[in-house]
Order: sequence, then structure tokens, then C-alpha cells
Amino acid sequence: MSNPYDALGTSAFWRTAVAEKGPLGLEHLWAPKFQVRPEHKIVTAGSCFAQHIGKALAKRGYSWLDAEPAPPWVVGGDAKALNYGIFSCRTGNIYTPRMLLQWLRLAFEGGDTELWEAEGRWFDPLRPVIEPNGFANRDELQSARQATLASIRNAVSEADVFIFTLGLTEAWRHGGTDFEYALCPGTVAGAEFDEAVHRFHNASFAQLRDDLEAAIALMREKNSALKILLTVSPVPLVASASGAHVLAATSHSKSLLRAVAGELAGAAEAIDYFPSYEIITHPVFRGMFFAPNMRAVVPEGVATVMKHFFEDQRRVFGEVVQSASGKPRKKGKARPEGDVMCEEELLNAFAK
Repeated sequence: MSNPYDALGTSAFWRTAVAEKGPLGLEHLWAPKFQVRPEHKIVTAGSCFAQHIGKALAKRGYSWLDAEPAPPWVVGGDAKALNYGIFSCRTGNIYTPRMLLQWLRLAFEGGDTELWEAEGRWFDPLRPVIEPNGFANRDELQSARQATLASIRNAVSEADVFIFTLGLTEAWRHGGTDFEYALCPGTVAGAEFDEAVHRFHNASFAQLRDDLEAAIALMREKNSALKILLTVSPVPLVASASGAHVLAATSHSKSLLRAVAGELAGAAEAIDYFPSYEIITHPVFRGMFFAPNMRAVVPEGVATVMKHFFEDQRRVFGEVVQSASGKPRKKGKARPEGDVMCEEELLNAFAK
């Protein structure tokens, strides 16, 4: 007597797909909906792990889009210190769907936010560490922000694929305006924490889904051909203000983000989910891809993630071939290897 399980392939069963393969023998973890080709303009944004993906794509010769390159007079390590070439736009880390939505609304719909001033220097609460020593004056800050907003408009309009890595559910917001800060005021230069104004917010599934849906809808309104590839950062929380143990808080946060990404990807052909989170964090890998601090992802982990990315793309869509025009493809600019820029790490300074 037949049943629905008779027709399932080996990847549907734990014994044949996982137990008999071992952690380094796993395959077919992803069935991509759309092809990501080397000539496609690829934008990366989001949490720390998005930097690994952008670097790996550029190193492989894919057209990672640097929509806001450093000015000619900013070179080498100075460019990285000033947050150029980290993400496609000079936004710094975008940890939450709400923060992504805020950036997009400012870019396409305009508006103002509060700005921070301390000891004669100015700081952008959307990205307070973008200039390590702050901006010289308000006009300089506004000019830099407008440059980034213009780069966001260009990136969304030009991109073929937008890769967004979801990082956190926890954030701090202004109690009156509901503006979400990149980092908790008082943990970085520019603003003092005010418990009467600044409130902790741990987004629910519905809030995360609604914000991410709105962000994607806004991008695809401006570029109807844009494909969205969602990932979840495997990097645990540095700290949690939720009252829960940071380990439990990390599981709560990542579970919600993973569920939101899965729901949106399951509802639209233009949205897909790539399981980088599972590849790094699943117990089957026994923590082998984490550094001794059990938070940073080692290069071998990044390499394994990208191996699955490229192998599953090739399995579904075939080998990438030279374009019919015969013209050489312009390769993405591989950025220097090194530690990723993770602003959340600043919270370590407050550990007792």
C-alpha cells in the first residue's frame, strides 16, 4: 500500500540525508528559486554575516555592487575604518527589518530624524560609529547621510539581487517617535541614555514580518525585477536587554527571524531563503565553524556556506557560462580579508 512518503527522495529523511552523510558530506541543502549569475548586480546589507557573503561573492568574480565607494582621497585601511566597502551602501550594520525599512523610507520618501551632538562633534543615530570621531558639524553629517540615501536609491534601482541578512529582534526606540536606533543610546558617543525617552523593544513575529514585507514591497515598487535573497545571521547576540539569559535570548531572536524569512520566501517567487544560519549553527556541525568565543564564524565556516551556495546554484541551473556577447565580464572588487565590522560588539565593553 503506497503512501506520500514512498515518493520522497533521500534528502527528506534524516538517516539518509544527515546521519549517513556526516556534517561535511551534506548536500542539496538549498533548492534556489532563481539564478544568481556573475554578471548580476548584487547588493548586500544587514547584519555582520552579510559582510562574509559580499566578500565571498566578490572574490569569486561576482558583481558585488559597491554603490557608495570611498572618495579618491580615502584609501586602504582608512576606507574600512570609515565604513566604505563594508556593505553595498555606507549604512553600517542593519540588524533589524525596522531599521532596513527606516533607511528605505528616508531614501525614497524623505523625512528627518533626530541627530546627536556631543562635545562639538555630530553623530548619526542611524549609524553612530560610521565616523569614529563624529562629524565636524551638522551640515557635514547631513551631507554624508544624503550621499548614502542617494546610494540606496541607486542600489535598489540597479540591482538584480538584494541579499539581506537578518540579525536581531532586540532594539532601542524613541518612546515618542518610535524611531529605532542602530545602537542603544549611551553605549556609543553622541547621546546619553534617558530612561524617560529611550525604550527597549523586542519585536514580535508579526512586527518583524510586517516591517520586512513593507521594506521588500518598497524596493520592488522601485524595481519590479528585483530578487530578494534572505539569510539569518548565525552570529549569537553579544548581549540581551530582554531579561533572559543571552543564550536563550539568542535562540528566541534567531527562531523568529528564521520563521519570518521562511514565511516570506514561501509566499513569493521573487523571495528566497538561503540556509547559511543552519549550516553554521545546527548541532550536526558540532560547533566546528565557531571560533573559541563561540560567536565569531571562522573562515572554514564561511567557505562551507559559500560552497553550498555555489554548488546548489550549479545543480539547479547548470554551470555558469560566458555571456553571448563575448565581452569580458567586469568582476566584483574583492575586498581585503580581515575581521568583519560588527557594531554590536561595542556592548562587550559593558560586560562585568
